[in-house]
Amino acid sequence: MKLCRFKTGGLALLGVVLKDRVVDLASLGCAYRSMLEIVENAPQSLEEISTLLKDADGGHLLSQVTLLAPIEKPGKYLAIGMNYKKHQDEAAKMGIAAPQAQVWFNKQTTCINDPYGPIEMGVTQKLDYEVELGLVIGKSAKHVDAANALDYVFGYFVANDVSARDWQIHSSTFTMGKSFDTHGPIGPWIVTSDEILDPQNLDLECYVNGELRQSNNTSAMIHNIASQIAYLSTAFTLEPGDLLATGTPEGVGVAMEPQCFLQVGDVVRCTVEGIGAIENTVVK
Repeated sequence: MKLCRFKTGGLALLGVVLKDRVVDLASLGCAYRSMLEIVENAPQSLEEISTLLKDADGGHLLSQVTLLAPIEKPGKYLAIGMNYKKHQDEAAKMGIAAPQAQVWFNKQTTCINDPYGPIEMGVTQKLDYEVELGLVIGKSAKHVDAANALDYVFGYFVANDVSARDWQIHSSTFTMGKSFDTHGPIGPWIVTSDEILDPQNLDLECYVNGELRQSNNTSAMIHNIASQIAYLSTAFTLEPGDLLATGTPEGVGVAMEPQCFLQVGDVVRCTVEGIGAIENTVVK
């Protein structure tokens, strides 16, 4: 199931994407009024929605609505750094040592942006892109074993971990450079985990103005998704609706020779196999 948030006629609505159209859940009598409510009440909520969809008819053409970030106000948005070997290798050329353990940082949730929303340059002079597979935690996870960690995933989305590289190095936590407003576009929807048979075998790509910059497969992760959830849940509880960004492959602008940062007017398109694409234009 592809769950989304969208706007039409000035109203923000919950929907399910069916091919080239989106069905408004409220029009079907769905009682849930936020994506977080759907996540918190899964799997019952998904069963109820599936039943409602049996009688669904019509809907809105996707081309005629505005897709919004698929989840509103998550409690946490966490991202792992240098989780692909070739990305570690390009970082090493810049004098950054490979981490000995998983390296996590916060993206403040106010950075979350719509899947086609503009990316604001802000005060950075070194704006960069990072395509990633994102996931939504579906139930409280504490001291989770890696063997069953994927049971705690509600669904997956495409993420661009937009990075202000000059601000990223202001502190070792990365938080400032990873959390500018609009620097967290996600979407275009959440694909529920039952539709992603193997999240560790998905192609992901990033294009800038149509030029392929990043291309790899999630099988190349150093720390797979299950081990990420297990690691984090050892320290603190992951709650329904929390977001994780699972790492970016090689090809980021800061590692190019010469370095190639995003400029006003650039269009960044990030895709993940089996999920879809998000596309964002850089503005002042």
